[in-house]
Amino acid sequence: MLDLIHSSIPLQPVSLNTLLPNSLDLSSNQGQSFSPDQFDAVVMGTYGRFPLTLTRGQGCYVWDDQDRRYLDFVAGIATCTLGHAHPAMVEAVTQQIQTLHHVSNLYYVPEQGALAHWLVQHSCGDRVFFCNSGAEANEAAIKLARKYAHTQRGITYPIILTARASFHGRTLATITATGQPKYQKNFDPLMPGFAYVTYNDIADLEATLADLDRDQPQVAAIMLEALQGEGGVCPGDRAYFQRVRQLCDEKGILLILDEVQVGMGRTGSLWGYENLGIEPDIFTSAKGLGGGIPIGAMICKAHCDVFAPGDHASTFGGNPFACKVGLTVCQTLVSENLLANVQARGEQLRAGLERLVQQYPTHLTEVRGWGLINGLVLRAESTLKAADLVRAAMDQGLLLVPAGPQVVRFVPPLTVSADEIQQALLAMEKALTSLALT
Repeated sequence: MLDLIHSSIPLQPVSLNTLLPNSLDLSSNQGQSFSPDQFDAVVMGTYGRFPLTLTRGQGCYVWDDQDRRYLDFVAGIATCTLGHAHPAMVEAVTQQIQTLHHVSNLYYVPEQGALAHWLVQHSCGDRVFFCNSGAEANEAAIKLARKYAHTQRGITYPIILTARASFHGRTLATITATGQPKYQKNFDPLMPGFAYVTYNDIADLEATLADLDRDQPQVAAIMLEALQGEGGVCPGDRAYFQRVRQLCDEKGILLILDEVQVGMGRTGSLWGYENLGIEPDIFTSAKGLGGGIPIGAMICKAHCDVFAPGDHASTFGGNPFACKVGLTVCQTLVSENLLANVQARGEQLRAGLERLVQQYPTHLTEVRGWGLINGLVLRAESTLKAADLVRAAMDQGLLLVPAGPQVVRFVPPLTVSADEIQQALLAMEKALTSLALT
């Protein structure tokens, strides 16, 4: 706190409330409501926010500062795996914060070992590196692929192929990996060592590989999402990914799958790659892994585990608190048989959305997705945009999130019930009706 106080202020105990406008008294245990002007005066404007202030949640519902209830089909953008205030998470958080919440990776951390053991037992991976977010997990994968290229294949200038319309994070390396110029604008010079291919287009991938490796091997890794989330909820094509795996095996290229949004049961399988019939060399997880508590993980097979002490690190990564919660989420996925629920509720949701497509063919064109990550796709020629439909749904008590200008994304907690899916479909129908579409 003293770092934020000008040196001319006497160094004596200062209440935070004395440093804030009178209307922002933080002494109460209740959540404080900030007006947009008060909020924007102190928080950087890096988000285009909807005019909604959420203060509490329970299960698949959240409440705003006016005590209005919403059905939450955003779930922190595919993050709140078990919904809000799940008893297992509450117990884990309470117990761990009272025991040991953070130490250092200078020592062995039992909770970290337990979570890594679970992830290895329930995936194709052999080793785990823990961090705090999806972007950091993808950074770790990029660094691992580069070191592998230098030390195992003798590549001087390694190149990683990623897909156009992908999304891998907001750091300089991961926005470069992200094949969308809108995320890269004004942040150049970008990180070297990346090239782009068209998602699900094997001819383009083969041509790009042939061009880049014409004189000598340069391609170190191919990094793809099993399903493109921010790119419009576009599932990977099974035949495409199987050919990618074959090419990687033939050429010694590492296959990295970004499972940050689709991993941890979101697709109806524990991992997105299981829908594609292949195994990656490296894959990343975050979002749903902690159920809303920040954690990220990069998981790799033993043959490409080339990191040595000092190569990579994270102060907070793998701390007891985050790992205890992560392990609780993993165990609850199994104990509550949530994968079966994801499959059933996903089919129910897609069937209902398909009926809306038939009802509004001028504006809606298709539904796509796996499990409980689904996109309602608007026609390119429609005057209706995804943000318009999200706002209309919000008025009906349903929270959704755009995935680009023409796709509305549905990513509820994996605990969502059949009744809650039906409520969401009715709210969406009312939202469409309220827009007086013709």
